[in-house]
Formats: sequence, C-alpha cells, structure tokens
Amino acid sequence: MTYDWLAALAFVATLVSLTIVIKKLVFRNADFADMLAQNKVADKPKMAKDSFRAAVKVNDKSGMYTNLAYFVIFLPWVVSLEARPIWLYFVEIVAILAIFDFMYYWTHRSIFHGNLMRRIHALHHQARKPSRMDAHYVHPFETFIGLCLFLFSLPIVSAIEGAPVNAFSAAIATLVFTQLNTLNHVWTKLPATNPLYRTVDYITGVHHAHHVDMTHGNYATLTMFYDKIFGTFEDPVNRETA
Repeated sequence: MTYDWLAALAFVATLVSLTIVIKKLVFRNADFADMLAQNKVADKPKMAKDSFRAAVKVNDKSGMYTNLAYFVIFLPWVVSLEARPIWLYFVEIVAILAIFDFMYYWTHRSIFHGNLMRRIHALHHQARKPSRMDAHYVHPFETFIGLCLFLFSLPIVSAIEGAPVNAFSAAIATLVFTQLNTLNHVWTKLPATNPLYRTVDYITGVHHAHHVDMTHGNYATLTMFYDKIFGTFEDPVNRETA
C-alpha cells in the first residue's frame, strides 16, 4: 500500500462536486423545495436558542476536525485510482455501507442507548419531533464515534479486498452516508404520487419513530435491515406538521 494523495484528492473532489450537483437537482423539484422551506421554518426557533446554536457549532467542528485528520492521515493509504470492473465498484459501495451500518447498529443500541453513553446520546434525543438541523444537534463525542465507525469501514473493506478501495466508490459511499444521516431527521410529508416520494417518507418515518423516546428501536441509520434481523424494527411515524 502507498500514500496515494492524488486518489485522496479525487475522493474529496468527487464527494464535493456530487454533493453540490445532487442538491441543486433535488431542490429544483417544487415538492422538495417546499419540504426544505418548511424545515427551515421549524429550525428557526431552535437556532434562536443560544444553547442549541452553540451545540450545533461545537458538533460541526468535531465533525470537521475528525474528517480532516482522517483525510490527511488515513485516507491516502486506503483509496486508489486503479480501475476495476463495474460490478466491483457497486460491491465496494454496498460493503462499506453495510459494514458501517452493522457497527453503528450495535454501537447505537448497546452503547448510546445502554448505560455507557446514554446521557451523552440524550442530548440528541431532546428532538422528539426532529427537523433538518437536529441532524447537527449531537454531542461532539458521539459525532466523533459515529464518523470513526464510518471512516474506518473503508480500511476494513480494503483489508478484505487486499487492495485499496477505489476513490470513486469510497466517495459515493460517503455521499450516501452523509446525505442519509441528514435526511433521517428532515420532516417530510410528500404527496404519495410516486415511489421516490414514498421512499423518502419511509426513511424519515422510521427514524422519527426512533426519536419518540429512548426506548424505541430503529437503531440502524442507513437501512432497517439489521433492525429487522435483530427484532428492533419499529413502524414509521409520520407527522402532519414540522
């Protein structure tokens, strides 16, 4: 393995550009634009509180510094620009996300909802009716742990493959991870006119069920696969207003 800084730069460039392009495309849709506007209205009184705003600021810094350290120290060792068969890109993306979600499921269930870090996680669970900014209302140590679980799923997949993960596979997996973790907390009530809208409402609904109190299930953060396997799945909760 080599320190491939060009592959790391390609990872960052791909992640940033895809994030910008996809957000622009998504919010050209009137229903999604309206959803965002309603979440901003719900977020405004929260962000008006000094304690909420300060917690968000500290949490965002925790995430920024964790990512920066990882991208400089670890990422260039575990990504490459080596081409591979199309099917292998897909396998790498799914493997990264599946391994992370498995680790996060058990961390969330046994540590954040167990005795060890329940009080730390309780900060995030003050959001009984989450909206967009509640994705950032998290204790900085919890953010550090969650990011490490995801970021170190890359070297795990690399070790399984016996070679660095493709930089573009890693970037797409990271994009899915970051956007789903934000989407989980967004309030949605989309018209049930197509499968995409129904899927988005389902994604937010299952995580809203988790936020009802600290005794509910739905501990995974990307899919409900592990909750269904381990018997902690809760039906979605859909709210009329944000």
